[in-house]
Amino acid sequence: MSAEPRIAALIVAAGRGARAGTGDPKQYRLVGGASVLGRVLAVFGTHAAIDRILVVTHPDDGDFYARVVAVLDPPAREKLASPVPGGATRQASVARGLVRLAELGAAGIVLVHDAARPFLSPALIDRAIAATQETGAAIPGVAVVDTVKRVDETGRVVETPPRASLRAVQTPQGFRFASLLEAHRAAADAGREDFTDDGALMEWAGHPVTVFEGEAGNIKLTRPEDFAAAGGEEARMITRLGTGFDVHAFTEGDHVWLGGVRIHHERGVLAHSDGDVVLHALTDALLGALAEGDIGTHFPPSDPKWKSASSDRFLAFAAERVRARGGVIDLLDATILAEAPKVGPHREAMREAIARAADVPVARVSIKATTTERLGFTGRREGIAAQAAATIRLPEEHA
Repeated sequence: MSAEPRIAALIVAAGRGARAGTGDPKQYRLVGGASVLGRVLAVFGTHAAIDRILVVTHPDDGDFYARVVAVLDPPAREKLASPVPGGATRQASVARGLVRLAELGAAGIVLVHDAARPFLSPALIDRAIAATQETGAAIPGVAVVDTVKRVDETGRVVETPPRASLRAVQTPQGFRFASLLEAHRAAADAGREDFTDDGALMEWAGHPVTVFEGEAGNIKLTRPEDFAAAGGEEARMITRLGTGFDVHAFTEGDHVWLGGVRIHHERGVLAHSDGDVVLHALTDALLGALAEGDIGTHFPPSDPKWKSASSDRFLAFAAERVRARGGVIDLLDATILAEAPKVGPHREAMREAIARAADVPVARVSIKATTTERLGFTGRREGIAAQAAATIRLPEEHA
């Protein structure tokens, strides 16, 4: 018995969306506290039949895309391949995505979906897969409720097609992967660059295309009023700020942990875990922004299982708590207070380690250092301290 073909979702997100008005590209705007593209990826990422997801993005949208991925649940992130840059047209963008999927060996069936349609349901994906498995090329459509007129260049009506035979076409559109890739290559060879719909391209290539039942709610966000009706592009996200502070006394030893980096030093620190004051302060900053207690609340030093624990686990936990409430980490900023060791040679390694633990881009991590001009316990080299701040955004209903 042959295995079922692997199914990939190809999400087209390279457009500029000029008709949506000024501001961020429409696929990255917020609707009801979540980004448009994030909503799409969440639906495909949690669908059991989807094996691989590839997003075609605009070359300038790397930071936008990273923010979307950062708040996805782990199962959805695990299905994501690295994005590919799109082309000058939708057709070119899809073609580039198909070439990349071919390199990955990812699919027998591909579902092509517009990132600007964030309200599709798992049931629509089910129907797309079933129809594609049956016919090889299937697109969703909904019955046209308005009378449609075909007019000439002067605006004169030349035809009134019967509504019963008309369908307004949507995505995701499903195809046998090899057939769609071959059709795109044939169109490129023929100099055809004008297809705005993969179903039309497949029709041109001689493939029969069937229509299955779409969804009225699977709208395409195109104009400002679409966003307003859907919940507002910047609606209901609240910025929160949290701070943290940690200190450890020096003791016998030959190294300290700072910002997730092991640094050779003439002293060690007295601590229950690994004593990383930077990660402890950042953890408290995130928990403070969430109003969810402090590091001792979740990892009490009285519990022996945290003895000598690596502090990146604490920071990862706090970052995941932000994502669990639909939030976004915008910045992690820490200042180390110590006469020694020198922080400068290790700064970038710390930023990278913190970014990995919190699962954020390194550009959102800041590390600074200062002395206390030989004043106080740090000035006397009796210990080391760190203070931190974290800014996050939470959906209003979870803030």
